[in-house]
Amino acid sequence: MDPMLIGVIAGLIGLSFGTFGVLAFRVSEKQRQLVDIDVDELTLPAGAAEVLAVVGRAFVVVDAVDGVVRASPAAYAYGLVRGHTVVHKQLLDMTAGVRRDGVILEKRLELPRGPLGQGTIIVQVRAAMLGEEYILLLADDRTEITRTEEIRNDFVANVSHELKTPVGAISLLAEALESSADDEEAVRRFAKRMHKESGRLAALVQDIIELSRLQGASVSQQGRPVDINAVITEAVDRSQLPAESKNIQIVVGQRVDGIVFGDQDLLVTALRNLIDNAIRYSPENTQVGIGVRAKDGLIALSVTDQGEGLAPEDQDRVFERFYRVDSARSRHTGGTGLGLSIVKHVASNHGGEVTLWSQPGQGSTFTLRLPEMESEEEHAGINRPAVNEQGASA
Repeated sequence: MDPMLIGVIAGLIGLSFGTFGVLAFRVSEKQRQLVDIDVDELTLPAGAAEVLAVVGRAFVVVDAVDGVVRASPAAYAYGLVRGHTVVHKQLLDMTAGVRRDGVILEKRLELPRGPLGQGTIIVQVRAAMLGEEYILLLADDRTEITRTEEIRNDFVANVSHELKTPVGAISLLAEALESSADDEEAVRRFAKRMHKESGRLAALVQDIIELSRLQGASVSQQGRPVDINAVITEAVDRSQLPAESKNIQIVVGQRVDGIVFGDQDLLVTALRNLIDNAIRYSPENTQVGIGVRAKDGLIALSVTDQGEGLAPEDQDRVFERFYRVDSARSRHTGGTGLGLSIVKHVASNHGGEVTLWSQPGQGSTFTLRLPEMESEEEHAGINRPAVNEQGASA
């Protein structure tokens, strides 16, 4: 082939590649500019980011196709957002409603906390337009508040039910007493029953007052150093009368130099409830033992009875409000079903715990564990009774 013709063809091919390269560069430049414009368009309205940063709630900002433009760490923690996607259909239904009607929507939703398990989270969600293109979802975690309300409502319902029994019994006994005014033996029998039911009612009301006081107490703000030996002494003293009525001896083990931070009255109430519970379910002419030990920064108070013990299925529930292992037996012994629940609340409020060991036929041991104060500066605030050489309080 003619060398000149070959050169012309090669030149045309080179020109074609050059022209294609220039066109490709220009197209790439146009696309980059379009991308830059899209990125710029994803910016939030002026001041929105600053407001969202201090709003104090979980938030999610979505675009016109419900893609996540921005979300707070709390939104991810609550499981509302995964990657750049809104997880729950209920939230997408809200954004669709806002986009369609242009109004602000607010709902309380119970949503799965994660893809596995039965855990849920209750959130108060508010959806509104943010600028012309975006929709803002604000979520406030209401799980704890909602559950507290449910517990309160359940508590009120249980209290109402429990109060009906002694009140109804007293009413019926009063009618029977009135109709048997001429029968001296019947009057005495009905009066004795009324006295027992009124005592049960008084104990129930007192336990309800204690439990209500516990729920409003702030040990961290109102507490002070407390000598655990003083707690034991006062609790045992308050329990002597019911113990003597059954000829039960309360045996206290060795003292320890233990100081806890908390409310002495509440701690005495908790220990007294454990002692009274042990006395109530122990046979006559037996012993109730109280032991105390300080180890590894904890003070452990143990109360051991010689009762019938508890079956494994009952041990997990004895700390529930109004739970009774044997309702008929509890009516006979005068239990209200609130004593161990009060102990559990006191332990929790003081950063401790209460545990149970029990075997059918071998009795039960309840152990109250509380964190020990170790600092000498903390101990300086305690008021200990002065003791003379004979060991008596001055």
